[in-house]
Amino acid sequence: MKKIICKVEYDTEAADLIQKKTTGEFGDPAGYEESLYKTPDGKFFLYVNGGEASPYAEENIKRMSAAKAEEWQKA
Repeated sequence: MKKIICKVEYDTEAADLIQKKTTGEFGDPAGYEESLYKTPDGKFFLYVNGGEASPYAEENIKRMSAAKAEEWQKA
C-alpha cells in the first residue's frame, strides 16, 4: 500500500518491515494487524488493517515518530 502524508510517500513495498502484531484470529471481524515499517530515509509508519468490527476496518497508513515507534514496539 502507498499513501502520501504531508508530501511524503509511505510505501509498504519500498520500506523495511520492523515488527508485526496480530490481534484475533483470521476471519475474526474484530481482529486486526499492525505492521511497523521504516522507510529508506529513516521515517517510521504503521500499516493497519482489520475486520469490519476492528479499530481498523479499512487499511491505512499512519506516520509515527521514532519515539512513538519505539514505544509501540515495547507495548
